[in-house]
Parts: sequence; structure tokens; C-alpha cells
Amino acid sequence: MEDQTAIIILAAGNSSRLGEPKQLLTYKGKSLLRHTADEASLVTSKVLIVTGEENPEIAEQLTGFHCIPNENWAEGMASSLKTGLQETLQRFPETVQFIFTVCDQPFISASVFKALIEKKNTSPKGIVASAYADTLGVPVLFSSSYLKELFNLNGQEGARKLIQRYRDDTASVPFEQGSWDIDTPEDYQKLINP
Repeated sequence: MEDQTAIIILAAGNSSRLGEPKQLLTYKGKSLLRHTADEASLVTSKVLIVTGEENPEIAEQLTGFHCIPNENWAEGMASSLKTGLQETLQRFPETVQFIFTVCDQPFISASVFKALIEKKNTSPKGIVASAYADTLGVPVLFSSSYLKELFNLNGQEGARKLIQRYRDDTASVPFEQGSWDIDTPEDYQKLINP
């Protein structure tokens, strides 16, 4: 199913709480964004990255990947999600499932993406989410039966809203380190100086 799966990396935020682009923070010799993109590319050739504000440094990180600028990124997460989805359907109309992920989970790995796909292959559920810190979240896989709901999201609404609304149709895979995300300078310092 990898050949029918696209991974959409949502990397359009302006990192207001952090004070610098989180996409460019380095960990273990790579930017967080490049790390996420490289791990995704080990699973599928259909990797799309939705970017926001024009930042040449971010573009430089992404040579060889499909980058989609979202001019309406300031409208919120839903706008980036829909931009990525639209581009994926145009470029890869054969795609039947979509994994959404972010670029500030430093412990994301190809094995997490593969686990989502494997779970979907054996489950009748339409959504497969990552489980961590007593919640379900990204990375999350949606089957194409959720396209209408995804396109109906607005503003700051993201995948989590649909996971909550359709909990009965959601399977999960463990990703304990998924609770690590970088939102503040303190988060980053804890990561690089444990």
C-alpha cells in the first residue's frame, strides 16, 4: 500500500512562540524538517511539503522534494492541510490514503509511518492515529473516504478534530515519543541538552 500512500508534511507555521523557524532547528546534524522529509521518503515517493512564509533557507533544505507554498498559511492549519491534499490529488490521483505529519516531532521515523500503513492494511477503520501522552494525534493516516471531511476543515482545525469526531472509526499505533514537539526555546533546549 506504500505506493498508494502519500505523506504530507505540514511545515507552514511561523513558529511565533519559538521566535525562529522551527523547520530549521537542527538535531543530530539535520534540520527537523529535513529529518522528517528523509524519513517519509524511506516509505513512499509521494512526499509533499507544505511551506508558508517565503524563506529561502527552508527551500534550500528541501531539494528533491515536492514543495507547495501555501499563501494562506496564516489562516491556520486547515488551510495548509487542504493545500497539501489538493496538490497530492493533482499530482498523484491514484493515492488512496494520506498521512499528515508535522516537522517538529524530532523522534519521528520511517517505522512510525510504516506502522500506520500496516495497521490500516489490517484494520477496517478509516483513520489510524499515533497514540502518545493519553491522546491520539499526528502522524495520522486518513483513507480517501475522509476527503470531504478534510476539505471541510476551517481555520485552526486540524486532523485532531476529525480523530475526536470519528473516534469509533479510528485505530491507533503507539508512538510514545510523539509527545515531544518543539514549540518554545525551552523545548528545544531540553531536546539538545537532556
